[in-house]
Amino acid sequence: MKTPPSLLSLTIDSAVLNLSDISDLSPIPDHILLDLFLRILKAGKLTEKVLKLFIATGKDEVISLVQALNIQHIVTPVLPTRCSEKF
Repeated sequence: MKTPPSLLSLTIDSAVLNLSDISDLSPIPDHILLDLFLRILKAGKLTEKVLKLFIATGKDEVISLVQALNIQHIVTPVLPTRCSEKF
C-alpha cells in the first residue's frame, strides 16, 4: 500500500505548478525553500526570473546551492536607445 503524500509535499508541488503567482519567497523556512528549489530544477522550471526570486531571499543555503550547481545569471546586453553623433 502506497503512503499518501504529506501536506507539505502537496504544498510544494502546488508552489512548483503556480510559481508565476509567487512574488516573495523570503518567509519560507530554509529547508522548505531548498526542497522547493530542487523540485523546480527537477521540473525544468528554473528561469532567470525564478532564479532571481530565490536569490532575493538572501538565504545562504540557497546561494550556496546555486554556486555549487554553477548556475549562472544570463546577462542580456543592453543596447543604447539614443546615440550621439560623437563617436
